[in-house]
Amino acid sequence: MNNYKMVIQYDGGRYRGWQRLGNDDNTIQGKIENVLSEMVRRKIEIFGSSRTDAGVHALYQVANFKMSEDLAESDIREYLYRYLPRDISVIEVEKVHDRFHARYNAKEKTYLYKIWNKEYTNPFMRKYSMHVDKKLDISKMKKAAQFFIGEHDFTSYSNAKSKKKSMVRKVNSIDIEEVEGFIEIKINGNGFLYNMVRKIVGTLIEVGLGEKEAESIPGIIESKERVQTGGMAEAGGLYLVDIEF
Repeated sequence: MNNYKMVIQYDGGRYRGWQRLGNDDNTIQGKIENVLSEMVRRKIEIFGSSRTDAGVHALYQVANFKMSEDLAESDIREYLYRYLPRDISVIEVEKVHDRFHARYNAKEKTYLYKIWNKEYTNPFMRKYSMHVDKKLDISKMKKAAQFFIGEHDFTSYSNAKSKKKSMVRKVNSIDIEEVEGFIEIKINGNGFLYNMVRKIVGTLIEVGLGEKEAESIPGIIESKERVQTGGMAEAGGLYLVDIEF
């Protein structure tokens, strides 16, 4: 069996997320699998490093798939480019070791969240950022971010339905900076639960608006009560930007 690794970029705006959903192929995984399956005339399954939510974008998603055919990486990439929708692009294809698995071998993931923090909207970025029209206090947000650093049970900050899987994740860093009207929040960790990044950003926004105190965050985490977290940031402002193996 030949194992191929792909690096993928996509605009997630019109899709229901990364993960294939039954017979509904309006997902990133579904679209790519359909094209690969057409190429070799049989079912191909791909495995992604991160199951991004509906509407979330990726600058650097990694996936792998196996097939008996020994095809040139360039031929696979060109076929995918030709037949995938223009809002999904496979920018790299590489034959890798048989034991490589995009999901299980991933050690760290980095997400970027973009907030347009001006009174007026940005018409060119309205689908790729969240508009907050009141001035955010970045110093307060940076203070709040430190309470998320480390290994915690993030049940409060997830909408994951399964109770069997561990809700413990480690957040390595949260960097916040202002860049030409945008506030960019970059979060790195060993993994993230369903909606976890967007809920953390939602809390940081509330702190920045003075609606929540930074010191309340440890209690919210310890409570494991999802109702205490408050709002969740919009999907369109979130990007998967890096994965380390």
